[in-house]
Amino acid sequence: MTSPDIENVVIVGSGPAGYTAALYTSRANLNPLVIEGFMWGGLLQQTTDVENYPGFPDGIEGPPLMQRFRDQAERFGTRFITDQATKIDLADEPGGVHSVWVDDEEHKTRTVILAMGAEHKKLAVPGEDELGGRGVSYCATCDAAFFKEKPTMIVGGGDSAMEEAIFLSKFASKVVIVHRREEFRASRIMLDRARSIDNIEWLTPYVPEEFVAGDGGSLDHARLRHASSDEQLDVPVAGVFIAIGHEPQSQLVTGLVDVDDEGYVITEGRSTRTRRPGVFAAGDLVDHTYRQAVTAAGSGTQAALDAEWYLRDTPEVATPPGMPDGDLAEAQWAEPA
Repeated sequence: MTSPDIENVVIVGSGPAGYTAALYTSRANLNPLVIEGFMWGGLLQQTTDVENYPGFPDGIEGPPLMQRFRDQAERFGTRFITDQATKIDLADEPGGVHSVWVDDEEHKTRTVILAMGAEHKKLAVPGEDELGGRGVSYCATCDAAFFKEKPTMIVGGGDSAMEEAIFLSKFASKVVIVHRREEFRASRIMLDRARSIDNIEWLTPYVPEEFVAGDGGSLDHARLRHASSDEQLDVPVAGVFIAIGHEPQSQLVTGLVDVDDEGYVITEGRSTRTRRPGVFAAGDLVDHTYRQAVTAAGSGTQAALDAEWYLRDTPEVATPPGMPDGDLAEAQWAEPA
């Protein structure tokens, strides 16, 4: 019998992967605990129109979509700690007990699902950190209203950059898209949408060199360098939005599980298993290829199933009360009590 002081499942992180894992494990009567972080909901909390998530033919905004994810998991008994995990210790042997800390509070658990996601990547140029919140941002959805009728800039060439530019164009007097190459990684449909908007301009191939403050301490202009000629160009802007990719938030487990050169957690084959028994990883923490809400949710399902099967098949871990066979694949169809 599992000790009442030891959790069956602790999920570190939220977003589509974490909340879907919580939904599946809670429906299996595993009573999961989610340490969801202060900025719960993942990067979709910073997204406006989500048009490609199944089941929403008219689209839905990111924040209400994530609220629905969370509400559904909570309906089946998921518990939440809206705080940051600060330390993780992982057992080496099958059936061992892992520990996840929130400050001084330790949570012991038979399984851990890692779903910390990814964060926006930085340029690491002078002025970027210093002008954070004073002209430099990573989320047009969050900050566009501060730049109404002001000149702005987007740095990046993928779908996220185009989405940011399209949203920002509704507020700013103009949006200059800066990219280091002539070609863009963005999909054709997103490029066409951005190119159809009158107040979006294009500046390629240029690389940001520095963000420079004005007399009042806020951003005054961006200093760019031509990628081929090294010619410098100063572009007056009130706001710059960085949209160049993401960094997996694997710092808590680096050295505890295997990660690749970019910091993405490595899992075994097509499973969500890490090299630590009873530790699973899902979502953008492992996915540097697709990075979609629906694929993250799918991998959250896989992690939940893998965790349940581990609990079922590992002798040292008792089957949770009220679930003699521990079969999540069947339990997911059961009506809530």
